[in-house]
Amino acid sequence: MSNLDRVAVPAVCGGRGFVVAEPVRELLSPRRVMLGESGEVRRLLPNLGRRMVGAWCFVDHYGPDDIAQEAGMQVPPHPHMGLQTVSWLHEGEVLHRDSTGTVQTVRPRELGLMTSGRAISHSEESPRSHARFLHGAQLWVALPEGHRHTEPRFEHHAELPVVTAPGLRATLILGGLDGATSPGTTYTPLVGADLALTRGADVRLPLEPDFEYAVLSMSGEAHVDGVPVLPGSMLYLGCGRAELPLRAESDAGLMLLGGEPFEEELIMFWNWIGRSQDEIVRARQEWMEGSAFGKVDGYDGDPLPAPELPPTPLKPRGRVR
Repeated sequence: MSNLDRVAVPAVCGGRGFVVAEPVRELLSPRRVMLGESGEVRRLLPNLGRRMVGAWCFVDHYGPDDIAQEAGMQVPPHPHMGLQTVSWLHEGEVLHRDSTGTVQTVRPRELGLMTSGRAISHSEESPRSHARFLHGAQLWVALPEGHRHTEPRFEHHAELPVVTAPGLRATLILGGLDGATSPGTTYTPLVGADLALTRGADVRLPLEPDFEYAVLSMSGEAHVDGVPVLPGSMLYLGCGRAELPLRAESDAGLMLLGGEPFEEELIMFWNWIGRSQDEIVRARQEWMEGSAFGKVDGYDGDPLPAPELPPTPLKPRGRVR
């Protein structure tokens, strides 16, 4: 999914200077952003209070939306560089097309993982014949210096490892959890997991003390380390945890995001992640000229134009609040 803000604001991310090195309970409220003309998403990262969680640098939660009489998701071709996109659905379908020639429908609890590397463009849309409801999350992972110019690729994993406990079914999206490992390609130590809790569940999830974590609520009523987390909000948990208490007041859906704190400083502008002003300027010029990000075939519509650059220079910095 694209960042469709027409007045894009650069986000300065990365660096370990503001990593919380101990367990905390920091509740993050979403910023509501229009996706196209009618769709609305709740943006949790980057957030005024928290820019990254490990290498996770962008989180949008959307739905559940009733799209029975609507076209549903319609995101025209747009570019990415320096990151991975993770498409994750609880309801509905998304048809992905990209400039490598991939055409793939992603369905609930299947992993759609796009590595942009040096340059890619893609579109996302609800299929013409689609389910009534659309509900999911779109997430980005920043690529480290050694891999951010890699060749672009798309992975689709319909079958993913599952970790179970009484009242808990955890589907592993990326990374490792409790001895299970996702088939999705990663470039930094991280984890992403979908947690389905049944009403009355009271469990403790094993964690890596060196990772920082956050939990996004997708649905239902759940308490994370004693804190009620409502759908569309995120609880930042800091580092230093060996386990995470979870309790469900109703059937609930959560997403666990974590990873080693991302050391590099970077700039995120529109749909690009770079390290300097010059990189972002060049990426914008190449996208508008059609010279570097390839072409998406099959989408019925024009590519998205890039927003104007801000008047002040873009500078990479560490984690700021």
